[in-house]
Amino acid sequence: MKKLTRRTFVTGAAALSVLPGKTSAQSAWPARQIRILVPYPAGGQTDGIARAFGDYLARQVGKPVIVENKAGAGGVIGVTEAKRSDPDGTTILCTISSSLIQNRVTVKDLPYDPEKDFVYLTMVSGAGGPVVAAKKTGATNLREFIDYAKKAGSINWGSYGVGSTPHVLIETIAKQYGIKFQVIQYRGEAPMWNDIAGQTLDGAAGSYAAAAPVIQAGTGNLIGVVGSRLPPYPDTPTMTEQGAVGDFYDLRAFTTFAVPSATPKEIVEKLAPMLIAGGSDPRVQQMLTNFILSSPADFETTNRIFKRDSDVMLRILRDLGVKPSE
Repeated sequence: MKKLTRRTFVTGAAALSVLPGKTSAQSAWPARQIRILVPYPAGGQTDGIARAFGDYLARQVGKPVIVENKAGAGGVIGVTEAKRSDPDGTTILCTISSSLIQNRVTVKDLPYDPEKDFVYLTMVSGAGGPVVAAKKTGATNLREFIDYAKKAGSINWGSYGVGSTPHVLIETIAKQYGIKFQVIQYRGEAPMWNDIAGQTLDGAAGSYAAAAPVIQAGTGNLIGVVGSRLPPYPDTPTMTEQGAVGDFYDLRAFTTFAVPSATPKEIVEKLAPMLIAGGSDPRVQQMLTNFILSSPADFETTNRIFKRDSDVMLRILRDLGVKPSE
């Protein structure tokens, strides 16, 4: 059995019987405890999603569910380990869109093929991604931010990875409006938003959960939204509503659960509906509300969105000339 580290977490399991089935190993799934592998550090949104669903899953199958964080290299380390795991439904990958889509362009010799190596069970996505200008800019909408950027000559923009949503966003804005910028890359959202609060950066974009403290404190102004309007700020228009043009603004970052592609169909047909049903669990619903996330998508919708978003984002990245960092 794999030795647990301080980053691993037992979500718990109720004393329930394993669902009855045939005597084959596949029908007896899960034969042992389940591991949800998260390619990012503990404490973030992806980790929170994995733990909420893991707790629900443990209560359904009557076995422990371990959430194990394998962070590093923009998700490559964890996703690669998931690819190499036994395809028996006891290792489930929980990761975000950038590790499966953007990494195909930004990582040289990517050791996994997102379209061939995994079966996607379900996904949750955000209502919209906040675009925030530091208080010092005085900007409260997209036009005011563009005016500020042109007067400043060049702006400092926060990002958490080459090809990530904030990186593609500023490239797309600059292409349309002709502004100049310098991208400051961070290892995650937390330090990026800290620098917005400290007025070191002029602007940034990311997830609502991470940006909310800055917006609520008034050290950053919500100037637009990628995707749909945010329920807590219904009066803030989307980037598209403010005149920004491009397919990018219709995309929503997602978190998905997946298993290796060789996982037997009968296991997939048990596991996917179970995770989808988790969206009705009160504990999971509270987590989704806190992060302003959608309910889990069904199997067919998950795979349709994955294919559509992959096609759109890969084309955008290539059109912008994004290449792997050496």
